Amino acid sequence: MSKVLTPLLDTIKSTDDLRHLPVSELDDLCAEIRSYLIDSVSKTAGHLSSGLAVVELTTALHYVFDTPNDKIIWDVGHQSYPHKILTGHKDELKTIRQKDGLHAFIWRNETPYDLLSTGHASTSIGSALGLAVAQKQLATHNKVVAVIGDGAMSGGCAYEGINLAGSTKDVDLIVILNDNEMSISKNVGSLSQYLASIITSPYYVKFIEGGRKVLENLPSLKQLAEKAQEHVKGMIMPGTFFEELGFNYIGPIDGHDIGNLVSILQNVKKIGGLQLVHVVTKKGKGYKPAELDPTLYHGVPTFDPEVGIQAKAPSQSLSYSDSFGKWLCTQAKADKNLIGITPAMTTGSGMSEFADKFKDRFFDVGIAEQNALVFASGLAAGGMHPVVSIYSTFLQRAYDGLIHDMAIQNLPIVVCIDRAGIVGPDGPTHQGIFDIAFTRCIPNLIIMTPSDLKEQYLMLNTAYKSNKPALVRYERGCDDTDISALTLEETIEIGKAKVLNEGCDIAILAFGSIAKKLMPTCVKQHVTLVDMRFVKPLDRELIEKVSKTHKVLITVEEGVIEGGIGQEVCLEAIAHNQSLKTKCLGIKDQFIMEGTREQLLQEQGLDVESIEKIILEHKE
Repeated sequence: MSKVLTPLLDTIKSTDDLRHLPVSELDDLCAEIRSYLIDSVSKTAGHLSSGLAVVELTTALHYVFDTPNDKIIWDVGHQSYPHKILTGHKDELKTIRQKDGLHAFIWRNETPYDLLSTGHASTSIGSALGLAVAQKQLATHNKVVAVIGDGAMSGGCAYEGINLAGSTKDVDLIVILNDNEMSISKNVGSLSQYLASIITSPYYVKFIEGGRKVLENLPSLKQLAEKAQEHVKGMIMPGTFFEELGFNYIGPIDGHDIGNLVSILQNVKKIGGLQLVHVVTKKGKGYKPAELDPTLYHGVPTFDPEVGIQAKAPSQSLSYSDSFGKWLCTQAKADKNLIGITPAMTTGSGMSEFADKFKDRFFDVGIAEQNALVFASGLAAGGMHPVVSIYSTFLQRAYDGLIHDMAIQNLPIVVCIDRAGIVGPDGPTHQGIFDIAFTRCIPNLIIMTPSDLKEQYLMLNTAYKSNKPALVRYERGCDDTDISALTLEETIEIGKAKVLNEGCDIAILAFGSIAKKLMPTCVKQHVTLVDMRFVKPLDRELIEKVSKTHKVLITVEEGVIEGGIGQEVCLEAIAHNQSLKTKCLGIKDQFIMEGTREQLLQEQGLDVESIEKIILEHKE
């Protein structure tokens, strides 16, 4: 493969360099950014199609605004790769999502351009509004721009920000709606482009404001004129909703026409007040395979750009997500009252097959995690049996719904917590390390941690049949346990752990897949190994028995130690044997940065080799 040549891009060391280019060269620069992005991400793995969509938009923003003095707040940080390239990280892009490398998303103070960390979605408008108010209070006169899109407008937090902005007086804020799903974009074309250029013109704004002043003393005529203006704009533009909330709506604008983007943004910059610019982009733009299948190219492995991503050969192993998806389809076939719910993670959660086979019973609620639980509560109260699949890191946003709409009401909802524990390259915003600590304190919940695919299947059955609020948490990983012979009738006794190996002196009480992985070591070292299975209710009877027959008790969990289940187990054990030595293994009191899952587990002392060293230390 020939080396990607980027002569223009190589001259850009900061956005000041970018702003010295004539507008006529920006098309060529964007082509180089796109080529470099494809070449780099294909070698490192990472997010691709969303970044390809915003090359022109990112370039235009940094060209028009005086960054980093002017502030750009990105929503859904995986669209920020072009931003990283243009703000001094071009050469470092080859380290993205790697240990000690470039952060996977926007990270506060990674450069002077990055004022706030952005890993989750729908926060940019609220954050940018706060910044805009701060700029006003400090009289800095710096511009603030929020870039939202990639599904983030489906999150209620975005509308809370818009609502607050509309009621905030005399504040300047520009919101860029990056619409790459064609959801509200039917009017893209020469007419809307022309109207957008007129509406953003300072002369138009002065004309409208002047007209309002002339009509101040003629209320009925003023009202008629305003209604007429609103009616005309409403007929030809999909922005009336935003205008009702206090924003001046501009667009839709072709997000890949760099010259027009620059021109309109230059006008918007002069206007002031609340402005919403609707920019239409195409995910995967400039790389045909990604344009045809933007979901496949959203988060990519390493691949050859000339060939594209190739289907993998069938594997004996199955991911926990895919195993859940198979169980879901089987259970849905047996029970017509099952409803599947996910907050914008259909593919990642293993629900694609279910979504295809049971279209009328599948609901993607968008990036609205709390609403996933609220919606599920209504379904459950109405006689249905909802199953919600949600990533551990996103469950944090659904916490209120978990307590108020599920647990307090004791409703039969199954929550499948995907990506629990160490996730890996996506970094601190995506590690699923807090869910054990923040769920185990909630009454009425059953919380289970499978050690392999068979246990996962049995726990899903148990959760579904319990008719109680139940959580099943599983990691991002694969397992080769055969589940083909399992049936929907097979369950496990709630609150009962499972002894995997009988040893002496030392006992390991493990939660999750580490239990099975430790089996060879524990057999070799004559250590008792218990698959605890349940975070809640705990098998207190077994803990008492083990504490009285062993000298050392070690707990292992792939979650934070502080507030985790290990501390509870050790307190219970010591109550029965005060001479017992205890040790809690888990995630240290820190945020976990990027790296492979294996690297990070080793760093935290949660791999088999590290745990074996601890066993040997306690044998001495």
